[in-house]
Amino acid sequence: MNNDSLVVLWTSGDKEVATKMVFMYTLNAKKKNWWKAVILIVWGPSSKLLSEDAELQKKITEMKNEGIKLEACKACADQYGVSSILENLGIEVKYMGVPLTDYIKGEHHILTF
Repeated sequence: MNNDSLVVLWTSGDKEVATKMVFMYTLNAKKKNWWKAVILIVWGPSSKLLSEDAELQKKITEMKNEGIKLEACKACADQYGVSSILENLGIEVKYMGVPLTDYIKGEHHILTF
């Protein structure tokens, strides 16, 4: 497997997990070229946290500007009523069951929080 693509699946609603691990690693993975392609998936409680936190939203904008692909689970975002907020942050909000399955079955490396 000669693959240089990372998928970070962020499900935690804990801000400290977001700032001290998820965002730090994901952003540096792209900025420092540790991975050629980096995808961040916002899923579950993380979507609610992100919709409410300006500091995390600023980091998401930085990730987008670095070329990190941003995706969010539509079913989860709809349950929290935050789909439009996430979309306004430049996140592609879509049903993620099939895409995540494809990532797992494909040659992506998956990191979950």
